[in-house]
Amino acid sequence: MALEHSLPGQAADVTPFGGRLASQRTTALFKSNDLEVIRLVLRAGETFPTHSVNGEITLQCIEGQLEVRSEGRSQALQPGQLLYLLGKTPHSVAAVHDASALLTIVVRK
Repeated sequence: MALEHSLPGQAADVTPFGGRLASQRTTALFKSNDLEVIRLVLRAGETFPTHSVNGEITLQCIEGQLEVRSEGRSQALQPGQLLYLLGKTPHSVAAVHDASALLTIVVRK
């Protein structure tokens, strides 16, 4: 099933889910020719295996705790913290605790 995108000019809610986190799923907020923004939801123990994308990314933890591995290092992301990675940087993301985050991808063809 395709992820639904917000329309241009439409506000998207990215506040913490709190007690509703366990019932939420990852959703795409929007995708344009140059940018994609996703509300990422991972349950404790879930992992995105090592991968890379062509464009730069940011990952901002909204709630919970994430662990990002890249370039031989591991970094914990707490709520309110933002991580930036260059395009084509291999990385993995794991949820230490149930978590949601805002993932921004610069789209490079």
